[in-house]
Amino acid sequence: MTFLNISPLLKKDIFIFILMMFTVPLAGELNFYPINETFRISFGAPMFFFFLLLFQKTPVFIPGFLIGIIIVGFRILIDWIMQEDFTWIFSLQEHYSSFFYYFTYSVLFYLIKVNRFYNQPLIITCIGITMEILSDFMELIMQYLILRTTVTVGAFNEIIIIAISHNFIVLSFLNMLKLYEARLKERQIRKQNEHMLMLISNLYEESVHLKKTLQNAENITKKSYDLYKNLNYLKKQNTSFPVEEFRRQALEIAGEVHEIKKDNQRIFAGLAKLISDESLADYMDIHELINIILRTNEKYALLLEKDIQFVYTIEGIHPHYHVFTVLSIINNVVANAVEAINKDGIITISIERENDWIKIQISDNGPGVAPRYRNLIFKPGFTSKYDHSGNPSTGIGLSYVKGMVEQFKGNITIHDGAEGKGSIFTIQLLIDYLIKKG
Repeated sequence: MTFLNISPLLKKDIFIFILMMFTVPLAGELNFYPINETFRISFGAPMFFFFLLLFQKTPVFIPGFLIGIIIVGFRILIDWIMQEDFTWIFSLQEHYSSFFYYFTYSVLFYLIKVNRFYNQPLIITCIGITMEILSDFMELIMQYLILRTTVTVGAFNEIIIIAISHNFIVLSFLNMLKLYEARLKERQIRKQNEHMLMLISNLYEESVHLKKTLQNAENITKKSYDLYKNLNYLKKQNTSFPVEEFRRQALEIAGEVHEIKKDNQRIFAGLAKLISDESLADYMDIHELINIILRTNEKYALLLEKDIQFVYTIEGIHPHYHVFTVLSIINNVVANAVEAINKDGIITISIERENDWIKIQISDNGPGVAPRYRNLIFKPGFTSKYDHSGNPSTGIGLSYVKGMVEQFKGNITIHDGAEGKGSIFTIQLLIDYLIKKG
């Protein structure tokens, strides 16, 4: 059962008070007596002012009251330890007036609401000087009432000088704190910006894949509807072939894929709006494309609990390539390599321009492809990869790649890696099919 629900700001104030409770009394022992044997000037005063500036939730007269009591008690305790002829009354008379200094200081701080000038250090310094002089006067008045101590004009001058010096110490501390806060804020902003850049990069990457899915859905819809029209033509020819059921199924497939396409379009529109008001380019620099492929497959490797390093090299001057073509071809082969590697390994992507051709090599140090499978791996449905449950892969990836490569008048080959380890896929494509025409 929770009895207290303390806000973060209040927790911070409690921490500040605990730190203050130990620091201010100790700083107060670094002191001297400029006026008489009972009126002391110490470093406790500027330290006390500095801590009051840090409170955000707690009314400062409360910690001021408590610190005043703690300081009087601390000084009496020191007297008790250090003096052989210690008496409680004499020690209390000597130190009690310090309570009024700290309490008066905190009350003035609260009434003036000094924290509202936090970003104006010079104003805070002037206010601090005034508060310290008034608090010193209050301490002297309390000493006069009990001990009948006297104060000269010269002593008042010393009080003013010491108040000024104290508050310039506070000003130095405050400027150091603000410099630290500025640097901390700068680091946080830089971190947030880097995080946002990575987030936008990931969203952009996913949107590229989604746009490719939209293109595929459009193609499937068209092909299904073309099949429906061809079957309809057969029906009109009065053939004995039972086309009615096939016509109905082809039309249903076209309709369902079209619905998938519309849903994906809505998702893509929302995703594109998150990234930018501009539409995504269909053509992209090869370095950007490879980086998207690497990030995607790094995540895929982590999902499969594999430790895989990715290395790439790009040689030659390359134009912007068609995103979905290059992404589909390279990503499928790289993903295939990720799946083939057992636990850990290296995948290398090499891009090279050879006149009007782009040569892509994707190599891995996995188990490789057995010779008996060399003529089968590009056939639809063939697979030699199974998951932990024994379920086979779909076997669509490499056959799809081969189909794409051949569609663009290219070629794809596979051979063993160095020393017979792993596989090297070599793809060659005519650049003219991959660049924007006109």
